[in-house]
Amino acid sequence: MLPDKDGPSGGGGVQDGPRTEDPSVTLFREYLRLKTVHPEPDYDAALRFLERMAEELGLPIKKVEVCPGRVIAIITWVGSRPELKSVVLNSHTDVVPVYEEHWKYDPFAAVKDADGNIYGRGSQDMKCIHWCFCIRYDKCCNKSHFAYKCMVFLMLLTDEEVGGHKGMETFVKLPEFHKLNIGFALDEGLANPTNAYTVFYGERNPWWITVHCPGSPGHGSRFVENTAAEKLRRVINSFLEFREKEKHRLNTSECFTLGDVTTVNMTMVKGGVAYNVVPAEMDVSFDLRIPPTDNLQEFEEKIKAWCKEAGEDVTYDFAQKHMDQNFTCTEESDPWWHAFSSTCKAINMTVKKEIFPAATDSRFIREEGLPAIGFSPMNLTPILLHDHNEYLNEQVFLRGIQVYERLLPALASVPPLSGEE
Repeated sequence: MLPDKDGPSGGGGVQDGPRTEDPSVTLFREYLRLKTVHPEPDYDAALRFLERMAEELGLPIKKVEVCPGRVIAIITWVGSRPELKSVVLNSHTDVVPVYEEHWKYDPFAAVKDADGNIYGRGSQDMKCIHWCFCIRYDKCCNKSHFAYKCMVFLMLLTDEEVGGHKGMETFVKLPEFHKLNIGFALDEGLANPTNAYTVFYGERNPWWITVHCPGSPGHGSRFVENTAAEKLRRVINSFLEFREKEKHRLNTSECFTLGDVTTVNMTMVKGGVAYNVVPAEMDVSFDLRIPPTDNLQEFEEKIKAWCKEAGEDVTYDFAQKHMDQNFTCTEESDPWWHAFSSTCKAINMTVKKEIFPAATDSRFIREEGLPAIGFSPMNLTPILLHDHNEYLNEQVFLRGIQVYERLLPALASVPPLSGEE
């Protein structure tokens, strides 16, 4: 077989016999071809895609402009009791940049190889919005949802990959968000290479920090004292020594997952104007991800101490600093979690509960005191978000739709909570 570049009616594809492809897979591949990639994501194309889907299914769609040029789309699916708490399904359409020379195929061609692996930026993170394709399947099969009580909303969001400032972070402060009357939210998770499925009930806090190291300038031929580079070296050493300690904790504990330790990565260094000029200032930036179980105030005191030890007038500032220490309840006494977990058990799914190691739009929802779970039903799949050759197998994708066919009715049928009768 050759890779299929064009879907069931295109020019590439299987050589031996007629080709068939599930319509949901065809639609998924069409969505992957939209170039919603930073720094200039084509959000209009994604919005048109969702509007077309909503129109085909006869579902109302509402658009909310959260910032100039940033529109959130909300589709109302089902629900007969708007006074009850609703279920919200979140998805972001933006994807991170790619280095095309490292890809086997065009990252925006949605090529499907002979094994059914669909390659494309966003195939795992997160254009595989199973609930959207699940609802399309259910509507096309004329399944009845009259028994559903809760309202169910689908939200397509922007700018998640660049911090969510012009997306969910702003949206949660608007009246349109509060009118949704959210009781429970589902957002993205991660693939799992094993047969299990990973469920995330909290997230590490992203701290994007830049440390500024001023120093004495001078000619490159001299031993200038108190240079910015010397201070920079001490700062880097402090951060990376801590990084090694956390890496050792993760590697020596069978109980820890990545979400249980703090990761530190040096991501940018800036300074200097010429080879023969000792710079007056140098900057270094780090991406920190801190578990919600850690004392965040104490951690910042640690950073202050590192800067003080590095030398005179070393300062820092944050491009992003989240202080969310909220968890979503995963006790069986919680009606939302019980609906989720009992459904997983009924279809023989092995579920692993973890702290999400990165950051998603869920953190903004949890900061509002609302429960949110990160879950992408992609087992037997390597974790390839933001990686070269990101792909999702079509059979894994279709199984994910089947999972949501069971989950959504269960969540939308949660009995009225206390005070909602």
